[in-house]
Amino acid sequence: MRYRSGIGYDVHAFAEGRPLVIGGVTIPHIRGLSGHSDADVLSHAIADAVLGAIGERDIGYWFPPSDDSIEGISSLVILQKAAELVAAQGGVIENVDSSLIAEEPKMMPHVPMMKEKIAAALGITADAVGIKATTNEAMGFVGRKEGIAATAVASIRLPE
Repeated sequence: MRYRSGIGYDVHAFAEGRPLVIGGVTIPHIRGLSGHSDADVLSHAIADAVLGAIGERDIGYWFPPSDDSIEGISSLVILQKAAELVAAQGGVIENVDSSLIAEEPKMMPHVPMMKEKIAAALGITADAVGIKATTNEAMGFVGRKEGIAATAVASIRLPE
């Protein structure tokens, strides 16, 4: 077996009148995130990390914002597609680790459910999903509460 790693990053601006979905969990908040899908910044970063680990193109290729038929799609479906592409290469997702960067809302109360939903979408166990949360110390667009960012890394095992 050979091991590969991928890195993902995503960012979405806050938007009025949308639910806030992070890690497949709808979090009570006064604003959601802007995007063509459900704008789940965490799931997008993880999906791109998984896709990068197997040398595939990013989620914008697989789920283009120009495709009206997928407007509002759950980002858990995007994670499932990434997992399917890994399986098609005979691979196994070993683990993912991620960081949410947001001034608000508080994320940690929702992390256990996020881990469950992400794990289910990827076909791995929840203990193979790491999620941390931090602020941007009131600096930049995140610090000004204009949006949320996420980073992720994925480890994949592939056959020789």
